[in-house]
Amino acid sequence: MAGKLEKKVAIITGASAGIGEATAIALAAEGAQVVIAARRLDRLEALAKRIIESGGQALPIVADVTDEVQVKNLVDKAIATLGRIDILVNNAGIAVIGNIDGGNTANWRKMIDVNVLGVLYATHAVLPIFKGQNSGHIVNISSVAGRTARVGIGIYNATKWGVNGFSEALRQEVCKQNIRVTIIEPGLVDTEINNQYIDDPIVQQRSEERRKTVTPLQSEDIATAIVYAVTQPPRVNVNEILIRPTAQEW
Repeated sequence: MAGKLEKKVAIITGASAGIGEATAIALAAEGAQVVIAARRLDRLEALAKRIIESGGQALPIVADVTDEVQVKNLVDKAIATLGRIDILVNNAGIAVIGNIDGGNTANWRKMIDVNVLGVLYATHAVLPIFKGQNSGHIVNISSVAGRTARVGIGIYNATKWGVNGFSEALRQEVCKQNIRVTIIEPGLVDTEINNQYIDDPIVQQRSEERRKTVTPLQSEDIATAIVYAVTQPPRVNVNEILIRPTAQEW
C-alpha cells in the first residue's frame, strides 16, 4: 500500500543525526523521496544506505546551512535530480549552554548563523519553487525555549523566539499560495545537541541535573509529530506543535 507521501520530495537539514535522521527515516517510510543534508558525508551516506535498503529513496547532499551558496546549491540539486520539492524541514540547530555575562560571543554568532540564518536561507531558496507549484510545506524545528526563557540559555532562547516569530510572519505571507508553515517545539530530547557547546560548566551541571529528573523524548517522537503535520489534508495547516516529556515542568 502506498504511503501518505508517495511522490513527494522532502528536504531535511541537519539529517546526519538526531531528529533530522529520525525524520528522514519516517518520511521515507511514508513514501517520500528524502533529500538529506548535513556537513558529515559519512553519516549521510550511511543513512541513505539504510533508507534505500528499507525500500525508500534518499539523496545525500553535503551542505552547511550557514553558507547561503551551499543552501541554494542544495535546493538546485534537489530540483535537478528529483524535479520538485514539497516539504522543507529546517532541522539543523545547535545549543550554547552558559550565562550571558561572560559568554563566548563567537559561539553566539555560530548559533545565530545556524539556528536563524540557516532557516532563513533554506526558506528563501524554496519559496519561489513552492509558489510556482502553488503548494509546499515548511516545517521549522524550534523548541520549548522559543516559548519560555531560562537562565543559562538566553541566546538559545533568542534564536528560537526568532524562529517562532519568523514562522508566523511567513505563514501569513504565503498562506494564499497554499504554502503551509508548521513550528515544532520539542522539550527535552535525547540528542547530541545537549552537549555541543558549553560556555559555563556550572550552568551545564545544573542543566544535567534537571535532565535527570525526566525521561527525555526520543528523536522518533519528534519525527512522528512532523509526519502528522505534513500528512494532513491540504486544507489543514497544523501551525504549531509543542511536545514535552510527560514529567518536564519547565
